[in-house]
Amino acid sequence: MRDDAPESQPCAVCDRPARERVHRGCRERVDAYLRELPKLYRQLGAALTPGRRGGDGRSATRTAPLPCNETALDLLGRGGIEGVVGGWARDLCEREEWDVPQFGTIVATVDWACGILGLNLAMICDEHPAIREMADELRQTVGQARRIITGEKPPRRIGVSCACGHTLRVTLDTAGVRCPACSTQYGHSEALRLPLAERRAA
Repeated sequence: MRDDAPESQPCAVCDRPARERVHRGCRERVDAYLRELPKLYRQLGAALTPGRRGGDGRSATRTAPLPCNETALDLLGRGGIEGVVGGWARDLCEREEWDVPQFGTIVATVDWACGILGLNLAMICDEHPAIREMADELRQTVGQARRIITGEKPPRRIGVSCACGHTLRVTLDTAGVRCPACSTQYGHSEALRLPLAERRAA
């Protein structure tokens, strides 16, 4: 598509006007997630012991730690990072009628899945009906892994009101949100422009 083509359609990931089905910024972010996840997977091994997160060597807690960081263990095990990227990679292979290789280790599956998704990202962005869901799952998984490794707190969620009156919880990095009450889909900028929800008295 020509660079001077009009932005005539909403991006399939964030709903902002785009010349292509998925605009360049969203595609680059998904590509960055796929490149980062194998590295994060390996770094999570050091975060299994609670109190050893972050680069300054200080303990994250003064109380007796659990034997291991359960959230890190979940991401490292079957169904964690492997479940997210492996599921999307197997979906791609089934759609294209490609053979799905079998790997003996989880890390090998993560490497393969991120690699094949990255190599075929242009096609996925142009054709896959669930590219928004894929982008959201990758963003959430990367964010969760980063927070475990660095000790960051999760982004603060803010209550905003949908046009139907239902309260939605969004963060500053929310890619988009769908209202479960009326099924209205909001893109990033639309969600952040919604009025703040009224706080209910305790």
